[in-house]
Amino acid sequence: MPPGAPTGLSLIVPTLDSYRLLPRLVNSLRRQSWPHWRVLFIDGPSGPEHRAWLDALCHRDKRFTWQPQEPAFPGIFGAMNQGILAAPADHWLLFWGSDDWAPGPTVFEDALEANRPATPGGDPPDLLVCRGRYAGTGKDGAIRLGRTTSFSSCGAYRLSLFLGSTPPHQATLIGPGARRRVDQFAAPFRLSADLDYFLRLSACADLTVRGLDLELVHMGEAGVSGQQTRRRLQEVRLAYGRAFGWLWWIPFSLRYIRRLWSRLPSPGRVWKRTGQGG
Repeated sequence: MPPGAPTGLSLIVPTLDSYRLLPRLVNSLRRQSWPHWRVLFIDGPSGPEHRAWLDALCHRDKRFTWQPQEPAFPGIFGAMNQGILAAPADHWLLFWGSDDWAPGPTVFEDALEANRPATPGGDPPDLLVCRGRYAGTGKDGAIRLGRTTSFSSCGAYRLSLFLGSTPPHQATLIGPGARRRVDQFAAPFRLSADLDYFLRLSACADLTVRGLDLELVHMGEAGVSGQQTRRRLQEVRLAYGRAFGWLWWIPFSLRYIRRLWSRLPSPGRVWKRTGQGG
Protein backbone atom coordinates (compact mmCIF):
# COMPACT_ATOMS: atom_id res chain seq x y z
CA MET A 1 0.00 0.00 0.00
CA PRO A 2 1.26 3.52 -0.74
CA PRO A 3 2.45 5.75 2.13
CA GLY A 4 -0.42 7.20 4.10
CA ALA A 5 -2.88 4.55 2.94
CA PRO A 6 -5.08 2.93 5.60
CA THR A 7 -3.68 -0.40 6.79
CA GLY A 8 -6.98 -2.21 6.62
CA LEU A 9 -10.71 -2.21 7.19
CA SER A 10 -12.55 -4.62 9.48
CA LEU A 11 -16.25 -4.97 8.78
CA ILE A 12 -18.17 -6.30 11.80
CA VAL A 13 -21.49 -8.00 10.97
CA PRO A 14 -23.73 -9.40 13.74
CA THR A 15 -25.83 -12.29 12.42
CA LEU A 16 -28.69 -14.49 13.57
CA ASP A 17 -30.06 -17.11 11.16
CA SER A 18 -29.64 -14.57 8.34
CA TYR A 19 -27.74 -16.66 5.79
CA ARG A 20 -30.40 -16.08 3.14
CA LEU A 21 -29.68 -12.33 3.26
CA LEU A 22 -25.88 -12.50 3.36
CA PRO A 23 -25.05 -13.39 -0.28
CA ARG A 24 -25.89 -9.84 -1.42
CA LEU A 25 -23.53 -8.37 1.18
CA VAL A 26 -20.80 -10.91 0.39
CA ASN A 27 -21.01 -10.40 -3.38
CA SER A 28 -20.88 -6.61 -3.01
CA LEU A 29 -17.67 -6.94 -0.97
CA ARG A 30 -16.01 -9.36 -3.35
CA ARG A 31 -16.47 -6.81 -6.13
CA GLN A 32 -14.59 -4.08 -4.25
CA SER A 33 -11.60 -2.58 -6.04
CA TRP A 34 -9.86 -1.87 -2.70
CA PRO A 35 -8.71 -5.29 -1.42
CA HIS A 36 -7.57 -4.63 2.17
CA TRP A 37 -10.80 -5.47 3.93
CA ARG A 38 -11.86 -8.35 6.13
CA VAL A 39 -15.22 -9.38 7.57
CA LEU A 40 -15.91 -10.79 11.00
CA PHE A 41 -19.38 -12.23 11.57
CA ILE A 42 -20.41 -12.35 15.23
CA ASP A 43 -23.13 -14.97 15.26
CA GLY A 44 -25.87 -15.23 17.86
CA PRO A 45 -27.48 -18.57 18.69
CA SER A 46 -28.20 -19.46 15.07
CA GLY A 47 -29.29 -22.84 13.81
CA PRO A 48 -27.00 -25.41 12.14
CA GLU A 49 -27.99 -24.42 8.60
CA HIS A 50 -26.83 -20.83 9.12
CA ARG A 51 -23.58 -21.86 10.77
CA ALA A 52 -22.86 -24.41 8.05
CA TRP A 53 -23.28 -21.57 5.53
CA LEU A 54 -20.80 -19.41 7.49
CA ASP A 55 -18.33 -22.30 7.71
CA ALA A 56 -18.49 -22.88 3.96
CA LEU A 57 -18.03 -19.19 3.15
CA CYS A 58 -15.08 -18.77 5.51
CA HIS A 59 -13.45 -21.94 4.16
CA ARG A 60 -13.70 -20.68 0.57
CA ASP A 61 -12.61 -17.11 1.26
CA LYS A 62 -10.22 -16.42 4.15
CA ARG A 63 -11.19 -12.73 4.20
CA PHE A 64 -14.34 -13.89 6.00
CA THR A 65 -14.25 -15.26 9.55
CA TRP A 66 -16.87 -15.82 12.20
CA GLN A 67 -17.15 -16.22 15.96
CA PRO A 68 -20.06 -17.34 18.12
CA GLN A 69 -21.39 -14.46 20.20
CA GLU A 70 -20.21 -14.76 23.79
CA PRO A 71 -22.72 -14.47 26.67
CA ALA A 72 -20.65 -11.62 28.11
CA PHE A 73 -21.56 -9.53 25.04
CA PRO A 74 -25.39 -9.67 24.74
CA GLY A 75 -27.44 -7.93 22.07
CA ILE A 76 -26.53 -6.24 18.80
CA PHE A 77 -24.13 -3.74 20.32
CA GLY A 78 -22.62 -6.45 22.49
CA ALA A 79 -21.83 -8.37 19.31
CA MET A 80 -20.30 -5.21 17.87
CA ASN A 81 -18.15 -4.79 21.00
CA GLN A 82 -16.95 -8.36 20.66
CA GLY A 83 -15.97 -7.55 17.08
CA ILE A 84 -14.12 -4.42 18.18
CA LEU A 85 -11.98 -6.47 20.55
CA ALA A 86 -11.16 -8.97 17.81
CA ALA A 87 -10.26 -6.40 15.14
CA PRO A 88 -6.62 -5.30 14.70
CA ALA A 89 -5.95 -2.06 16.56
CA ASP A 90 -4.75 -0.26 13.42
CA HIS A 91 -7.82 -1.15 11.35
CA TRP A 92 -10.70 1.12 10.48
CA LEU A 93 -14.05 -0.28 11.63
CA LEU A 94 -17.38 -0.42 9.86
CA PHE A 95 -20.55 -1.99 11.25
CA TRP A 96 -23.15 -3.46 8.91
CA GLY A 97 -26.18 -5.69 9.30
CA SER A 98 -26.89 -8.85 7.35
CA ASP A 99 -29.26 -6.94 5.05
CA ASP A 100 -26.78 -4.15 4.17
CA TRP A 101 -24.53 -4.07 1.12
CA ALA A 102 -22.11 -1.89 -0.83
CA PRO A 103 -23.78 0.10 -3.64
CA GLY A 104 -20.84 -0.09 -6.04
CA PRO A 105 -17.41 -1.68 -6.53
CA THR A 106 -15.33 1.40 -5.67
CA VAL A 107 -16.99 2.71 -2.49
CA PHE A 108 -14.28 1.43 -0.15
CA GLU A 109 -11.55 2.76 -2.42
CA ASP A 110 -13.27 6.15 -2.67
CA ALA A 111 -13.83 6.37 1.08
CA LEU A 112 -10.39 5.29 2.18
CA GLU A 113 -8.68 7.49 -0.38
CA ALA A 114 -10.42 10.41 1.34
CA ASN A 115 -8.99 9.20 4.65
CA ARG A 116 -5.43 10.00 3.69
CA PRO A 117 -3.80 12.64 5.90
CA ALA A 118 -4.26 16.19 4.64
CA THR A 119 -0.48 16.75 4.83
CA PRO A 120 2.44 14.31 4.42
CA GLY A 121 3.22 12.72 7.77
CA GLY A 122 -0.05 13.99 9.26
CA ASP A 123 -2.76 11.98 10.92
CA PRO A 124 -5.89 10.75 9.14
CA PRO A 125 -9.29 11.82 10.51
CA ASP A 126 -10.74 9.89 13.42
CA LEU A 127 -14.19 9.55 11.82
CA LEU A 128 -15.15 9.55 8.17
CA VAL A 129 -18.89 10.11 7.82
CA CYS A 130 -20.55 9.14 4.53
CA ARG A 131 -24.17 8.70 3.44
CA GLY A 132 -26.40 5.64 3.44
CA ARG A 133 -29.65 4.83 1.68
CA TYR A 134 -32.48 2.63 2.87
CA ALA A 135 -33.75 -0.10 0.60
CA GLY A 136 -36.79 -2.34 0.47
CA THR A 137 -38.13 -5.06 -1.78
CA GLY A 138 -41.12 -4.35 -3.99
CA LYS A 139 -43.95 -6.77 -4.74
CA ASP A 140 -42.14 -7.74 -7.93
CA GLY A 141 -39.02 -8.69 -5.95
CA ALA A 142 -36.98 -5.75 -7.24
CA ILE A 143 -34.91 -3.67 -4.84
CA ARG A 144 -36.33 -0.20 -4.33
CA LEU A 145 -34.09 2.50 -2.93
CA GLY A 146 -35.69 5.03 -0.63
CA ARG A 147 -34.62 7.88 1.59
CA THR A 148 -31.03 8.85 2.29
CA THR A 149 -29.57 9.07 5.77
CA SER A 150 -26.64 11.39 6.37
CA PHE A 151 -25.00 13.68 8.92
CA SER A 152 -26.04 17.31 8.61
CA SER A 153 -22.87 19.02 9.75
CA CYS A 154 -22.80 22.70 10.60
CA GLY A 155 -19.00 22.69 10.63
CA ALA A 156 -18.54 21.79 14.32
CA TYR A 157 -19.05 18.13 15.18
CA ARG A 158 -20.37 18.51 18.74
CA LEU A 159 -22.63 21.40 17.79
CA SER A 160 -24.06 19.34 14.94
CA LEU A 161 -24.91 16.60 17.43
CA PHE A 162 -26.53 19.17 19.71
CA LEU A 163 -28.68 20.29 16.78
CA GLY A 164 -30.10 16.79 16.50
CA SER A 165 -28.02 15.32 13.69
CA THR A 166 -26.31 11.93 14.16
CA PRO A 167 -23.83 10.11 11.93
CA PRO A 168 -25.42 6.93 10.53
CA HIS A 169 -23.19 4.23 12.02
CA GLN A 170 -23.48 1.96 8.96
CA ALA A 171 -22.04 4.79 6.85
CA THR A 172 -19.37 5.94 9.31
CA LEU A 173 -15.81 4.64 9.24
CA ILE A 174 -14.35 4.61 12.75
CA GLY A 175 -10.60 5.15 12.67
CA PRO A 176 -7.86 3.95 15.02
CA GLY A 177 -7.75 7.40 16.66
CA ALA A 178 -11.44 7.26 17.58
CA ARG A 179 -11.00 3.72 18.86
CA ARG A 180 -8.23 4.83 21.21
CA ARG A 181 -10.47 7.55 22.64
CA VAL A 182 -13.68 5.53 23.05
CA ASP A 183 -13.13 1.81 22.62
CA GLN A 184 -16.57 0.29 23.28
CA PHE A 185 -20.29 0.88 22.98
CA ALA A 186 -21.76 1.49 26.44
CA ALA A 187 -23.44 -1.54 28.02
CA PRO A 188 -26.65 0.12 29.30
CA PHE A 189 -27.77 0.89 25.74
CA ARG A 190 -29.51 -1.79 23.69
CA LEU A 191 -30.86 0.34 20.84
CA SER A 192 -29.08 3.72 20.87
CA ALA A 193 -25.51 2.84 21.81
CA ASP A 194 -24.28 4.30 18.52
CA LEU A 195 -25.72 7.73 19.43
CA ASP A 196 -24.12 7.52 22.88
CA TYR A 197 -20.79 6.50 21.29
CA PHE A 198 -20.73 9.49 18.93
CA LEU A 199 -21.70 11.81 21.78
CA ARG A 200 -18.91 10.53 24.00
CA LEU A 201 -16.44 11.02 21.16
CA SER A 202 -17.61 14.60 20.76
CA ALA A 203 -16.25 15.40 24.23
CA CYS A 204 -12.71 14.83 22.90
CA ALA A 205 -11.41 18.29 22.01
CA ASP A 206 -8.83 17.03 19.50
CA LEU A 207 -11.20 14.73 17.59
CA THR A 208 -11.09 15.16 13.81
CA VAL A 209 -14.16 14.35 11.72
CA ARG A 210 -14.33 14.44 7.94
CA GLY A 211 -17.54 14.31 5.93
CA LEU A 212 -17.66 12.72 2.49
CA ASP A 213 -20.45 13.03 -0.06
CA LEU A 214 -20.38 9.32 -0.84
CA GLU A 215 -23.20 6.79 -0.64
CA LEU A 216 -21.31 4.06 1.18
CA VAL A 217 -24.06 1.57 1.99
CA HIS A 218 -27.54 0.44 1.11
CA MET A 219 -29.41 -0.65 4.21
CA GLY A 220 -32.33 -2.97 4.76
CA GLU A 221 -35.32 -1.22 6.32
CA ALA A 222 -36.15 -3.92 8.85
CA GLY A 223 -34.21 -4.12 12.09
CA VAL A 224 -34.14 -3.70 15.83
CA SER A 225 -33.71 0.08 15.53
CA GLY A 226 -37.25 0.32 14.20
CA GLN A 227 -38.73 -1.61 17.12
CA GLN A 228 -39.20 -1.07 20.86
CA THR A 229 -40.03 2.59 20.42
CA ARG A 230 -40.51 3.40 24.10
CA ARG A 231 -37.15 1.99 25.15
CA ARG A 232 -35.41 3.69 22.24
CA LEU A 233 -36.83 7.07 23.26
CA GLN A 234 -35.69 6.50 26.84
CA GLU A 235 -32.19 5.62 25.68
CA VAL A 236 -31.97 8.64 23.37
CA ARG A 237 -32.99 10.89 26.26
CA LEU A 238 -30.38 9.25 28.50
CA ALA A 239 -27.63 9.68 25.91
CA TYR A 240 -28.40 13.36 25.38
CA GLY A 241 -28.69 13.87 29.14
CA ARG A 242 -25.25 12.42 29.70
CA ALA A 243 -23.77 14.65 27.00
CA PHE A 244 -25.65 17.92 27.51
CA GLY A 245 -27.21 17.79 30.97
CA TRP A 246 -30.48 19.64 31.44
CA LEU A 247 -30.33 20.85 27.84
CA TRP A 248 -31.04 17.28 26.66
CA TRP A 249 -34.50 18.24 25.41
CA ILE A 250 -33.10 20.51 22.68
CA PRO A 251 -31.18 17.84 20.69
CA PHE A 252 -33.89 15.30 21.56
CA SER A 253 -36.60 17.48 20.00
CA LEU A 254 -34.50 18.50 17.01
CA ARG A 255 -33.57 14.86 16.36
CA TYR A 256 -37.18 13.86 15.85
CA ILE A 257 -38.10 17.00 13.96
CA ARG A 258 -35.32 16.05 11.54
CA ARG A 259 -36.66 12.50 11.33
CA LEU A 260 -40.17 13.72 10.60
CA TRP A 261 -38.94 16.20 8.01
CA SER A 262 -36.89 13.52 6.21
CA ARG A 263 -40.04 11.41 5.81
CA LEU A 264 -42.24 14.12 4.38
CA PRO A 265 -43.00 13.68 0.67
CA SER A 266 -41.57 16.27 -1.67
CA PRO A 267 -41.45 16.71 -5.46
CA GLY A 268 -37.75 15.94 -5.48
CA ARG A 269 -37.98 12.79 -3.36
CA VAL A 270 -38.72 9.68 -5.40
CA TRP A 271 -38.16 5.98 -4.99
CA LYS A 272 -35.63 4.47 -7.30
CA ARG A 273 -35.95 0.94 -8.58
CA THR A 274 -32.87 -1.11 -9.22
CA GLY A 275 -32.25 -4.60 -10.44
CA GLN A 276 -29.24 -5.02 -8.15
CA GLY A 277 -29.63 -7.97 -5.90
CA GLY A 278 -27.99 -11.11 -4.57
